[in-house]
Amino acid sequence: MSARLTLALNAGGLVLPDTGKIAVFHPRDAADLAELTKARLVVVQPFRPDYDALSTAGYDCRADGADLPPCAASLVFLPRAKALARALVAGAAACSDGLVIVDGAKTDGIDSILRDVKKRTTVSGPLSKAHGKLFWFDANAADWSDWAARPAQISEGFQTLPGVFSADGIDPASALLAAQLPAHLGGVVADLGAGWGFLSAQVLSRADVRALHLVEADQTALDCAAQNISDARAVFHWADATTWHPPEPVDCVVMNPPFHTDRRADPELGRAFIRAAARILTRSGQMWMVANRHLPYEALLEELFAKVVETGGDTRFKILHATRPTRRGR
Repeated sequence: MSARLTLALNAGGLVLPDTGKIAVFHPRDAADLAELTKARLVVVQPFRPDYDALSTAGYDCRADGADLPPCAASLVFLPRAKALARALVAGAAACSDGLVIVDGAKTDGIDSILRDVKKRTTVSGPLSKAHGKLFWFDANAADWSDWAARPAQISEGFQTLPGVFSADGIDPASALLAAQLPAHLGGVVADLGAGWGFLSAQVLSRADVRALHLVEADQTALDCAAQNISDARAVFHWADATTWHPPEPVDCVVMNPPFHTDRRADPELGRAFIRAAARILTRSGQMWMVANRHLPYEALLEELFAKVVETGGDTRFKILHATRPTRRGR
């Protein structure tokens, strides 16, 4: 991504204003920003691992785009979700007094966004490099308010926002797991990767649950969960589930762990969630998880738990129940 920005700044005609803040939306790491002056940047990054890495590198980071200072320019690193991409462009235009720069890969829909922006205003560039494009336009030349992020109401009264996992409806894997959960889960439960709160809502229907920790790395999804769940037993944690530490060991973990890094399948993500579950459970604790049927989690589960059983599923998903984490797992 920074290769396109370098090309645009050095030979492509892109000229940044000499003074003023620059808002940067959803960069993944410091390499994206190497061409820019760190002290001028305000970085919007809701994904906790990336937020932490950028903060450690010395960037001024925000979890969302609310209350940004007035900026002389803004830069959007395009996400895959088109509704979120449009919302970021709208947010970038709203906070900028001048340029809005948009950078993205072809696989993330940069061509589609470029076409849509061209219908509204004059575009400079675009510059093509490394299977992507970068273009820029005047933030004040068009009205982008209709692209702004707006809550969506889905089934059973839940609310979502653009870009969160399963924004258009209840995830079928989570629904399958919810139907398998027993009547009694334990006093203290953790939902690792809680998303916008569907599984957590099902857990809180159990009267014996005294506390439920919703652990979610995406601040936007966690904000939705906080809107969807008003139960006083719920505690919300903006954190990487694979490294999160509860205030005390938990009796039960429920989870539908992610298994993709961008478009690439990465089963190690799910394995990291399993290791985290084994670490935070009591010695007699239990874990309920749903996974795509082809993912090879059983060997690790059998290494970290005394008993592992597949309790149900369908042709796409499997429900796994693991009990009593071993000493090595904890």
